[in-house]
Amino acid sequence: MAEKIVSTKENLQILHEDNHIIVVNKRVGDIVQGDKTGDKPLSEIVKEFIKEKYNKPGEVFLGVVHRLDRPTTGIVVFARTSKALTRLNEMFSNRETQKTYWAIVKNRPEKDNDTLVHHLKRNEKNNTSKAHIKEVPESKKASLEYKIIKTLDNYFALEINLHTGRHHQIRAQLAAIGCPIKGDLKYGFDRSNPDGGIHLHARKLVFIHPVSKELIEIIGQTPKDAIWSLI
Repeated sequence: MAEKIVSTKENLQILHEDNHIIVVNKRVGDIVQGDKTGDKPLSEIVKEFIKEKYNKPGEVFLGVVHRLDRPTTGIVVFARTSKALTRLNEMFSNRETQKTYWAIVKNRPEKDNDTLVHHLKRNEKNNTSKAHIKEVPESKKASLEYKIIKTLDNYFALEINLHTGRHHQIRAQLAAIGCPIKGDLKYGFDRSNPDGGIHLHARKLVFIHPVSKELIEIIGQTPKDAIWSLI
């Protein structure tokens, strides 16, 4: 059974830190940026960490570059300077980063590896996206490629590379091929995970540092639970 441990400034999992960026490994339940729940977001926790670590007076600058869904875990990048934020925003917007995710599904995909192309339409009322084979009004094209990386007793582990960055893209596209992610009730899995999360993890991120221009490759360890430990 997975244990839900949301982040605090004391237990943050820092994967990379320099003067311009800080990268953390998000836990189940963390929200990246403030929302209507009023819960403290990861961005504020990281600000507190920086303020305390470097004894900074006044307000700490921290830019949110991208987000992960609350029940998802893995790599999140924040900008520590406005210069880094501007350049990272451009890189993420222009798809100049390489994102790799891991997912656990119960049903075996029809193919061991494939490229999925759908047209996603977002439903604001219930905060979901539906994957359509053909274009429908207000839909956005979504593309990803997956491969099976391990067959477990009752599940299959997939590695996913995103070509686009749509709302709930991986969750919706895998559900559309009959492979909802473990724990993802919203997209058709039959039961929730004990910690309220889903087995979707932002595993790897490769990008050019926005200031130094060096190649950065970051790996985020999966949460400690019985199923992730088998991969």
